[in-house]
Amino acid sequence: MTSTIHDEAERTGRMPKEERRVLAGTLVGTSIEWYDFFIYAQAAGLVLAPLFFAPLAESNPALAQVLSFATIGISFLFRPLGAIVAGWLGDKIGRKKMLVFTLILMGLSTSLIGFLPTYAAIGIAAPILLITLRILQGFSAGGEWGGAALMAVEHAPDKKRGFFGAFPQIGVPVGMILATFTLWIITSSMSQEAFLAWGWRIPFILSIVLIVVGYAIRRAVEESPVFQDLQRRQKESSAPLGQLFRHNTKNVILTAIIFIGNNAAGYLLIAFFATYAVTVLGMDRPTVLLATTLASFGWLGFTLWGGRLSDRLGRVRTFQIGYAFLALWAVPMWFLIDTGDIVWYFVALFVMTFGLGLSYGPQASLYAEMFPANVRYSGVSIGYALGAILGGAFAPMIAEWLMTSTGKSWTIGVYIAIAAIVSLIGVSLVKETKGVDLRG
Repeated sequence: MTSTIHDEAERTGRMPKEERRVLAGTLVGTSIEWYDFFIYAQAAGLVLAPLFFAPLAESNPALAQVLSFATIGISFLFRPLGAIVAGWLGDKIGRKKMLVFTLILMGLSTSLIGFLPTYAAIGIAAPILLITLRILQGFSAGGEWGGAALMAVEHAPDKKRGFFGAFPQIGVPVGMILATFTLWIITSSMSQEAFLAWGWRIPFILSIVLIVVGYAIRRAVEESPVFQDLQRRQKESSAPLGQLFRHNTKNVILTAIIFIGNNAAGYLLIAFFATYAVTVLGMDRPTVLLATTLASFGWLGFTLWGGRLSDRLGRVRTFQIGYAFLALWAVPMWFLIDTGDIVWYFVALFVMTFGLGLSYGPQASLYAEMFPANVRYSGVSIGYALGAILGGAFAPMIAEWLMTSTGKSWTIGVYIAIAAIVSLIGVSLVKETKGVDLRG
């Protein structure tokens, strides 16, 4: 059936309705999921330290900010658990059901953060509850990406897997654009006092509306044809996780290494740059948020192009170009940022998104093609989650520590360059996967 749909599409030149629905479902759902995740990351840099770690913020503001950034990393530690659970169930009962479940779990935990009392109201219970909800966000995110990636890639025509796989990827910059733009509107329309008192809660609570929209769209998407084929052939494993590590441990490790550089740089764009520009350089917060939002459109465009480019050049070569560029740009961009000029700040971030996009767009297709169908959900999810821990989990905290310890912003660039080189080496160890049979 899927082959017939693709043949018809090639004759008419039009994308079938089901394929459009799949792309919309993976893009919209992932965008909403990552909006939730990024709202927290942005808030951690802007307001959470004085609200939830008040005593420390009064005595040692720098340490309180490091601790606030650390709560971003805590959730990453629970991503592998989410990846294991969602991966096992996704390989057993289907990709679609797990996508719906992770979307709802992420939405509920995000919305509840918007209703949390602060330290001033309930003392130490406030940061405990905050961290608990953050853990649920991490658990959900651990299972989200693998399902969305496989739904897109396994529905794709063979020659367009990179392009289809880029759609759940661009959900990340779209989610960041939504999160940053929402914060820009809110911070521009009220005083700093009002934002600290109650305005910061609005973007979290808005997640309720977005989740309803995402749920409706994802429910309409059909199950992956590759998983349906597995069910017809009764090839699903009784213990897919055990099979994964018996036969595919090397690829799990490689997928984790490949993600380190992109995730570390990406989380600085998400959670650190705006905070640095406002608190260290003294730049205007709403203007910085707007510039960060506009720069994120580069991440979106280059990610989509990176997926399409990988259908021509191959996944590995596209990754190599992206990581080489990221390593070269990581240090020079700080000298532009440190001018304190909003135009150069925007240019620095926008140019960086070229390397981010080319090392992110082909990821879904590369990872899907590295694993056999019956352990694929587990493999891509666990590799992605481990890479996120090694890369982005504590990147903002490390950047804050480097800045506090050395007083030199370019040392953060050295850190990103090293991470990019590690991932460049990792992807160079992978044999090109473009064109492999996904039903194997």
